[in-house]
Parts: sequence; structure tokens; C-alpha cells
Amino acid sequence: MTRAYELMVIIDGGIDDNAAQQQVKSISATIASVGGSVHGNPDWWGKRRLAYPINKKEDGYYVVYNIVAPGGALDEVERTLRIADNVVRHKLLRLPEHEGQRRGMLAKA
Repeated sequence: MTRAYELMVIIDGGIDDNAAQQQVKSISATIASVGGSVHGNPDWWGKRRLAYPINKKEDGYYVVYNIVAPGGALDEVERTLRIADNVVRHKLLRLPEHEGQRRGMLAKA
């Protein structure tokens, strides 16, 4: 059964813009490799100041993905994000069915 997810990633603000964009493409490729798909384009928020320092970093690039994937398929993506050097934080949420349908990610039942 496919499910709708939202993934927010904060990439280290110490790297340049092109390297951050490459990281975004790499994350998208990892999602595709486990059988998921990014719905639309990743929502690039750009470089922002963090609310509080994380690992002595003050800035980060924010990006939000809307993902459609089978249940449990994104475990490998989360593991990859946990060990990635350029990823400061990430948060993966499974969206409720009605929210996935509202966003056009899932077909109405």
C-alpha cells in the first residue's frame, strides 16, 4: 500500500549553494532507488538562520519533499540521512490519508 510522506531536510549552511543543490538531487535519487517517488519538485526554501545552533552551525539550507512510497520503504533513506555529513537535521512524517488526497498525492478512495 502506498502512503504519502513529507520529509524536511536541513543541509549544512557552510557548503556552497551548488553543493547543497547536488545534495537535494542525491536525496531524490535515494528516494527513487528504494521504490518511492517525489511528488512534484522538492520545495527549496534556501539558506535560513537556524532557531538555535546545531553542532555549532548557525545557518542551513531547508528543503521539503512530498513523497509517495510503500510503507517501510523509506527506512533506508532515513538511515542514509542520519549518517550524511552535510545533513544537519531531517524529519520524516507520514501524512494522514485525507491530507495525501488533498495534496493530490494519493487517489481518492
